[in-house]
Amino acid sequence: NAARSLAYKKATMPQPVRLYQKAIFLGYKRSQANQYSHTALLKVQGVEDRKETDFYLGKRVAYVYKAKTEVKGTRYRAVWGKITRSHGNRGVVRAKFGKNLPPRAMGAQIRVMLFPSRV
Repeated sequence: NAARSLAYKKATMPQPVRLYQKAIFLGYKRSQANQYSHTALLKVQGVEDRKETDFYLGKRVAYVYKAKTEVKGTRYRAVWGKITRSHGNRGVVRAKFGKNLPPRAMGAQIRVMLFPSRV
């Protein structure tokens, strides 16, 4: 009976919906000799060329991480930013954050929110 009610709960509970697109923090904008850490390069999942990046321009992005100490009842913190323009021809975008992303965030997941809408 308990197994049946558990199966019923699994069948009726809706799956959680992800309201953001995933991206990876590749590194900072740079030249051969200099690094510009105020601009982050992001690879958005499913975006493969420059035309497809147009939808994401102006979208808000968040780097969510877990800290050691609890503040306001949670250990999760976020650094917010905005996608400013595309970078190259392979679907990479540039983003500026309120505080520069830390180097340990390279390779980490960034959340690309689907707002503000320009449609």
